[in-house]
Amino acid sequence: MSDPSPIDAAAVWRDAVHRHLPFSQMEPAHVDFFVGHAHEQAFRAGQCVLQPEDGPVQRLYFVLMGAVAGVRGVTDVYEGSFQYECGDMFPVAALSERRAVTAVYTAQRDTRCLVLAREHAEALAAASQPFADVLQRRLPRFADASRQAMQATLVSQTLATQSLETRLGALCSSAPQACLPQTPLSEALAQMSRHRVGSIVVADAAGAPQGILTRHDLLDRVTLPQLPLTTPIADVMSTPLHCLSDEHTAQDAALLMARHGMRHVPVTRGSRLVGMVSERDLFALQRLSLNQLSTDLRRAADLPALQSLAGQLRQFARNLLGQGVQAKQLTELVSHLNDVLTERLVMLVAARHGRDLQRACWVAFGSEGRSEQTIATDQDNGLVFESNAPDADRPAWLAFAREVNEALDACGYPLCKGNVMASNPECCLTPQEWRTRFGRWIGQGSPEDLLAANIYFDLRPLVGNLALATPLREFIAARAKGATRFGHLLAEDLLRRRVPLTWFGGIDAKTTNGVPTVDLKLLGTAIFVDVARLQCLMLGLPEVNTRRRLEAIARAQHTDAPQAEAWVTAFEYLQMLRLRAQLDGLAPAGTDNPNVVRLDALNDIDRRMLKECFRVARRLQQRVQLDYVR
Repeated sequence: MSDPSPIDAAAVWRDAVHRHLPFSQMEPAHVDFFVGHAHEQAFRAGQCVLQPEDGPVQRLYFVLMGAVAGVRGVTDVYEGSFQYECGDMFPVAALSERRAVTAVYTAQRDTRCLVLAREHAEALAAASQPFADVLQRRLPRFADASRQAMQATLVSQTLATQSLETRLGALCSSAPQACLPQTPLSEALAQMSRHRVGSIVVADAAGAPQGILTRHDLLDRVTLPQLPLTTPIADVMSTPLHCLSDEHTAQDAALLMARHGMRHVPVTRGSRLVGMVSERDLFALQRLSLNQLSTDLRRAADLPALQSLAGQLRQFARNLLGQGVQAKQLTELVSHLNDVLTERLVMLVAARHGRDLQRACWVAFGSEGRSEQTIATDQDNGLVFESNAPDADRPAWLAFAREVNEALDACGYPLCKGNVMASNPECCLTPQEWRTRFGRWIGQGSPEDLLAANIYFDLRPLVGNLALATPLREFIAARAKGATRFGHLLAEDLLRRRVPLTWFGGIDAKTTNGVPTVDLKLLGTAIFVDVARLQCLMLGLPEVNTRRRLEAIARAQHTDAPQAEAWVTAFEYLQMLRLRAQLDGLAPAGTDNPNVVRLDALNDIDRRMLKECFRVARRLQQRVQLDYVR
């Protein structure tokens, strides 16, 4: 075959680069400039591409095929070894700073690159902002592209879930209110009022629907005829009752309502009533709002209502992802709604147990304490109670806490496997008992205590008398500041988790059921969380939220803006990817860990972004090793 003509080569190169960032976001004329001024260069496997001895970098390389690895030099403390694959450009930092590289770059296999002279790269950066962002190593540019790709996918999915093809079983927003045919009107109306519903289904003892009574029926059937409230509801209910199964769609319900002038459709499974769909429910997902959910949560009358609203909360999170809401705002919104749900649940259970919440405070630990909860999150909570005789008063508070923990589990917040819950006697303490425990961990804690500190020290008062718990945060900050031994132990603990990167900087995936996977929490976000906590504790900074901790650390240590920006962007990208994995089920079949993601389910942008985030995490770990271990 003859060699392609220059025009053919340019077309091939243009197609090759346009599939990758930043070229996919650049104007066509700027892509043409890159292709028109670049030339192709081939390297054999094992051949040196660049080395420090070559002096200040004069060329930018774009990998067309193959891979180039860089092995760090002695002075390159934070970078580590790394690998560039198809679609990557290098050496960006050295080119921008007009210096020599600090690593030896070697072709790992037969490799072809497009090579652009430095003066042309600088000219292109002056004309194209996306290209300039790459040369300035601005991680947010990749995060924005990833978020846009994810948003497009989720918008499509959200519209599908909101379409008239939605199964009624998925659309039912709450457990149906029902009563027996012989129920007096007074009891039926009281039940409707108590649960704030506009209708009640009449069902037999087996749960089979017989009829319905709505608010619109009351005027003609009860008020004007002046029927006594002792009348059985069977005498005034509407019949025949038109029902649909949970396998019918929202479109079936809309047609049924239109044909019969109905506003409510009972939903059955087999012959048993399982739900109710109203005219409003058909479009409830589109109208779902933070204010509406918060109001409904605060008004919930019982556990079944809260269980239903917990499901709406998860759908709300999916909708927000589809609208492009970023991880910081999304996790804070999810945490806020979880707070409201927990607050309402604690209040309901406290009333049932006769507990005075002015004598206690329900506190959140871990991700909830940091306001960073994702969708799939277990419980980390405790109780601070006021007492002059703790041992005598504790059993009643434990019984109360146990019911709250079990109810939260029923709402989709699993019981903590480590038993960090208020129903555990070790997590149900007076303020003085908490201070004694925290002081012991900081002053002479064992390795086992460190795990507890990593959870408990992200403490946030939630419900009850907040003044009982707020001083505990101040106590932790004061005791931990400058506690060298404690900081050393925390540092050693967080360094035990190795960032999943190979020696040459590729993602070191774990094979799970035959597919490559990575744990986004254990080997991703948790590293940022732990580093931020350690640094803030040692510096005496009061922040608890990870983003605010990272920003506070950057200010305190006078970190340059691009590096601080990379910390925050990497953490929040990993958080966003966790949310997406939990909502879209990106975990491999056979695993119950919602934080494990299949790498083959990610697009090219996500994989590249993930690799860069792990590199940021590795640099943070290396920084901790220098500051607290060596």
